Amino acid sequence: MPYFDAASSAPLHPVARQALLAALDEGWADPARLYREGRRARLLLDAAREAAAEAVGCRPDELTFTPSGTRALHDGIAGALAGRRRAGRHLVVSAVEHSAVLHAAAAHQAGGGTVAEVPVDGAGRVAPGAYAAALRDAPGPTALACLQSANHEVGTRQPVAEAAQECRAADVPLLVDAAQSLAWGAVAGDWSLLTASAHKWGGPPGVGLLAVRKGVRFAAHGPADERESGRAPGFENIPAVVAAAASLRAVREEAAAEAERLRELVDRIRARVPRLIPDVEVVGDPERRLPHLVTFSCLYVDGETLLHELDRAGFSVSSGSSCTSSTLTPSHVLRAMGVLSEGNVRVSLPLGTREEDVERFLALLPDLVGRVRGQLGAPRPEEAAAAGSGVAGPAGPAGGGEEAELVVDSLGKLCPIPVIELAKVIGEVPVGGLVTVLADDEAARLDIPAWCAMRGHEYVGERPAERGTAYRVRRRA
Repeated sequence: MPYFDAASSAPLHPVARQALLAALDEGWADPARLYREGRRARLLLDAAREAAAEAVGCRPDELTFTPSGTRALHDGIAGALAGRRRAGRHLVVSAVEHSAVLHAAAAHQAGGGTVAEVPVDGAGRVAPGAYAAALRDAPGPTALACLQSANHEVGTRQPVAEAAQECRAADVPLLVDAAQSLAWGAVAGDWSLLTASAHKWGGPPGVGLLAVRKGVRFAAHGPADERESGRAPGFENIPAVVAAAASLRAVREEAAAEAERLRELVDRIRARVPRLIPDVEVVGDPERRLPHLVTFSCLYVDGETLLHELDRAGFSVSSGSSCTSSTLTPSHVLRAMGVLSEGNVRVSLPLGTREEDVERFLALLPDLVGRVRGQLGAPRPEEAAAAGSGVAGPAGPAGGGEEAELVVDSLGKLCPIPVIELAKVIGEVPVGGLVTVLADDEAARLDIPAWCAMRGHEYVGERPAERGTAYRVRRRA
């Protein structure tokens, strides 16, 4: 069964498995003890730290192993904020950071600090100079800035080196979340703190990395502990740490060849999916991106149903669609980008993905999308094209006449039903007429404007309604 969700967690690398089994026999003792078993464990831990530090691009004594990547982010942010509490209480993050960063930012704000989110463009990328502007416009002195190296949902690479330079000029440390990119190479630029997670590159789960450069003011969060320089309390999981470091070194050795091979497969998906399936939007930067990841959204599709259909067909993929989340709100990444969230599919290929599996995925996908659209009663492509072309209705009212308007009540209906109902009735108003969709699903705020852009109609805007929100669309030829 092809596994296409490496961005969530990569399959355990063979080197990680071998290192883990060997370290279970040699690395079970307390590395803080002076007897031979403890010394053996200490040698394994030190060797793993050196290997991981070399891959990160830092000194071994700047690197801490944590129980997870999320823990590394939370501890890194909290420690940097605490270490610079006299400098200020302002935190700057991008709008598309991992949820762990946004949760830490929310906790900081709840504790009396201030937070600014740097926006991204439609490809999910921070603009050059955006961090300099955010630091310049801050309400007070900034303690810390955070920027991911590459986005976990759409694969867009961020201008980390430029942002680090802007932060350095303002004397503000920059924390980089490198979870998605570290397998492909070290993060360039003069960053101050860096975090990563072993299960993203084929290491075992339960191992994170936190690098803090010398000279960065840092105060460990919580009670002090003698282990890991006081930054990660508790007994080190040496077998997992050894496996994480060994697998990171192994994937780096394969990275150049695999990046070229997987990029070609991803380019194939990016090019062919929109040709094979009507009304599909491929999202993320087409060039400045991770080599193994592609995300696309399918109009008139329930994301959860599509993922189940793909699972039954033997493909494991994930989604940022609101239809697949317990909160029923669109992914904050897609929301920040302002792109379609319906039927969102993220394909992230692990090392060793076979060409024939990608070809089979492309062969099956059109029928699966068509089946889901049919189950939801979505308009057929020819019907949608007619409604979008302006040929299905009479001309709009002459000057002085009342503006034609149709109201669609989609209250209580989840995505993509409000958009499907809009598509079905748009041809009933004359060109220039209005359709108002009443909806209380948060996804409509993204998906109705995106539908207008894809179908050639004008999104007029939204206004509060007695229940939910009224979204207004003007029919255009």
